[in-house]
Amino acid sequence: MATNKADLDRMQSAVTNSLHRHWQLLLVEGIVLFILGLLAIIVPPLATIAVEVLIGWLLLMSGIIGLIATLRMPSTPGRGWSLASAVLGIVAGIVLLAWPLSGAVSLTLILTVFLTLEGVVSILYALEHKRELSGRWGFMLFSGVVDLLLAGMIFAGLPGTAAWAIGLLVGINLVFGGSALIAMALHARSLAPEIKA
Repeated sequence: MATNKADLDRMQSAVTNSLHRHWQLLLVEGIVLFILGLLAIIVPPLATIAVEVLIGWLLLMSGIIGLIATLRMPSTPGRGWSLASAVLGIVAGIVLLAWPLSGAVSLTLILTVFLTLEGVVSILYALEHKRELSGRWGFMLFSGVVDLLLAGMIFAGLPGTAAWAIGLLVGINLVFGGSALIAMALHARSLAPEIKA
């Protein structure tokens, strides 16, 4: 029993130290996602092709930034789920940029699948953080639930939602995801590094 407690303490200390050491990367990723989300909300969908290309670039950039941040933080909890989220963003962005004339309904279906998968991944990422005893996992869990709700709203409103909701909903997704990462980064910054025994 004492060995398990010591192992748990060492693991918690390693997680705390890693989060404290890399809080800036989480903060930068969160701020970038938040800004990209605001841009997506502000920019009106003037033409379907413009919205498709914009969203493709937004998803690709957020995926690349997420991938870089994840690869630079090798010992943080939920790394696999964070990596999966980044890869999903990159793949979704490439698909939208490669086939921009696929139509608004096709984009809406792709976006619905992306938000559904992103929601599930964010929830699993949050639960991993909860299991590893790191703070602010509730924000990430909330972000995942919001993603699933947005996916449901888009799908329920087809085909009408394809004309107006895409940029707005992606922006909301990025704002919530960025806010969650900012909250986690600020909490990680406040963690005191623990001395290894």
